[in-house]
Amino acid sequence: HCQISGLDVIEGIIAVEETEFNKKQRNTGKWQKMAKPHAFTVYYVKKARNHRWRCSDVTFWCVDEHLCNQWIQALKELLEMQKSRPKQLLVYINPYGGRRQGKRIYEQKVAPLFSLASISTDVVITEHANHAKDNLFEVNINKYDGVVCVGGDGMFSEVMHGLIGRMQKDSGIDQNNPKAPLVQCNIRIGIIPAGSTDCICYSTVGIIDPVTSALHIIVGDCQPLDVSSVHHNNTFLKYSVSLLGYGFYGDILKDSEKKRWMGPMRYDYSGFKTFLSHHYYEGTISFQPARHTLGSPRDKDSCRTGCYICKKSEQQLAEQHKERGLKREEDEEEWKVIKGKFLAINAVNMSCACPRSPKGLSPAAHLADGSADLILVRKCSRFDFLRYLVRHTNQDDQFDFSFVDVYRVKSFQFTSKLSEDNESNVTDIGKKRFGQFCRDHPACCCNSANSTWNCDGETLDSSAIEVRVHCQLMKLFARGIEENCKGEDADSQSSVEQLL
Repeated sequence: HCQISGLDVIEGIIAVEETEFNKKQRNTGKWQKMAKPHAFTVYYVKKARNHRWRCSDVTFWCVDEHLCNQWIQALKELLEMQKSRPKQLLVYINPYGGRRQGKRIYEQKVAPLFSLASISTDVVITEHANHAKDNLFEVNINKYDGVVCVGGDGMFSEVMHGLIGRMQKDSGIDQNNPKAPLVQCNIRIGIIPAGSTDCICYSTVGIIDPVTSALHIIVGDCQPLDVSSVHHNNTFLKYSVSLLGYGFYGDILKDSEKKRWMGPMRYDYSGFKTFLSHHYYEGTISFQPARHTLGSPRDKDSCRTGCYICKKSEQQLAEQHKERGLKREEDEEEWKVIKGKFLAINAVNMSCACPRSPKGLSPAAHLADGSADLILVRKCSRFDFLRYLVRHTNQDDQFDFSFVDVYRVKSFQFTSKLSEDNESNVTDIGKKRFGQFCRDHPACCCNSANSTWNCDGETLDSSAIEVRVHCQLMKLFARGIEENCKGEDADSQSSVEQLL
């Protein structure tokens, strides 16, 4: 009398296996009444609080062996119909990142789940910087349904650069051309967090947990992601998916790189030291507003699973490109120019949330709307700057300061006087740019006139850059952050039981 219904429940099932009973099990509890029980076990995703997922199981039994086999076959066929689920994965493990736990985390927590879900894997233990990136240019990428990186944000960046670069190379696209329309990557990337910083995982899943991330990969989730390309003088530098930071966050990274022996604690030390230095930098930002987006940085609409703003913004951007043509649009679109003295210039493609800053640098930033939020923190007192930083840890509006400006943009450029003589051709706008120099104050003890750009945790050599956002250039094994629901623990099992 049971009927299989609700494919949404099937999507939460990990595997179905026949259950074998030994003599001891048959003589205990509910099995004692049955002469020869036949059963199968369903392994499924159990949603817990704070976006945590776990693998749970429930066993169904009956006296009819044929009926039991029918159920097993029917469920396995339904799982086979889930075409979004990966069957073959390429896995890169960084054994040195974070607390050097990547290999152990994968072998103990992730590999058994992949095996349960009948996912085949080719595992590569990286031996040096850019090992994964270089390898992605050589492997037969078409045999895989996805690429998994085990590590932190640095490991993800390496895999991302390898995949995007491989796609452009295979398509004959010149990455050094800042206006080149890049080819989208259809191969999804999975992130198993095991690094010092796991900002990208936290901002796209809602929690830093290897098991949760592995289960998102198994069920075949897909989350498009915007990617920003960074150029200097018609030369490609980097791709960015989270933070491009100049001034405060650039100085923190530059200082922390000298103290890697301290481990993750180096960020706290360098952050405190940079805050006391209180350097500001003078320069000019030129940007194109993202007029195709529905939201704004100051609204309260956070990016969540199935985000309406991302979907509609992507559609409107595609329509604009179709009607006017990308090249013509770039030339005609109005540029806004802002000169000033800045403590920090931040451009984020996502909220950049983390456990210490649950709302992130820009709480309403969207993962896939084809824009970045440009945050300009002007010169202010040390006390006011501290007030701004503290806002990242609470629920107050962090943009509600007279010295903070925020814009939603689709491209921007930064130039400085120190580089202007040699780099005047970085921008085609033609307006002369302001200079950049460190605060002339004896208390700052400054011996450098330049900050550096922090690009997803890596430094850029050039201060003058040109940035453009590429809408949904790549995809993750994720679904965005889900809305919290009460009673999720009980709902998961009851849904599976109702199905059967």
